[in-house]
Amino acid sequence: MQIDFTAELEDKIAESAARQGCTPAELVLQIVERYLEDDSRFADAVTRGEEALLRGEYLMHEQVGQRLGRFLRR
Repeated sequence: MQIDFTAELEDKIAESAARQGCTPAELVLQIVERYLEDDSRFADAVTRGEEALLRGEYLMHEQVGQRLGRFLRR
């Protein structure tokens, strides 16, 4: 696979890779892998949330506020 970046984006990638001590190709690969992992986790979380909602397992707005308040007071 080959991807064409603008010159500006290539410069940014090269600068970021240099700061991180890797090649631009390694950096792009790391970024894409991380994105795909995050995307998969997000899709799984949405599915779990939808399933919980169908089972009637959810909190009302006020309940969320109460739990958040208790969490922040700790």
